[in-house]
Amino acid sequence: MALLENFPLWVALISIVFAQVVKIPIHLIATKEFKPGLAFSTGGMPSSHSAAVAAVTTGIGMEHGVDSGLFAVACVFSIIIMFDATGIRRQAGEQAIILNMLVKDFNYFIEEAKVWAKKEEYQKQEELKELLGHQPIEVFFGGLTGIILAFVLYPLF
Repeated sequence: MALLENFPLWVALISIVFAQVVKIPIHLIATKEFKPGLAFSTGGMPSSHSAAVAAVTTGIGMEHGVDSGLFAVACVFSIIIMFDATGIRRQAGEQAIILNMLVKDFNYFIEEAKVWAKKEEYQKQEELKELLGHQPIEVFFGGLTGIILAFVLYPLF
């Protein structure tokens, strides 16, 4: 039963779900394109990773105090995760865009040579995931989402 009363855990999980689901209407408003699959994808506005770590850190701060060692550990790990979301993962996504362009160009060349069309489907290479990371603004709003949800949901626990 103690697991059901673990506020930092629950606010983090709720923040992930909220951030993933809210990507759909945000994308719809921004592009006029309805893409429900965004709820199950990486990248996009807001960052669910940032929402989760900000929520768990805020929840720990609320329960144990911002002067506790547990809060310090959570805060440092949150910063590392949010930095990684905008740095390494974002760069990997940008590299995937370039690689996908190269693959498309190469495939076009092969198709022109009449070799690509003869290959079985399993032999064709799948595109790399391009939305791996986040822009800094996406991380910011993901973190803000987690913090706000922690304060809103804390009285319920």
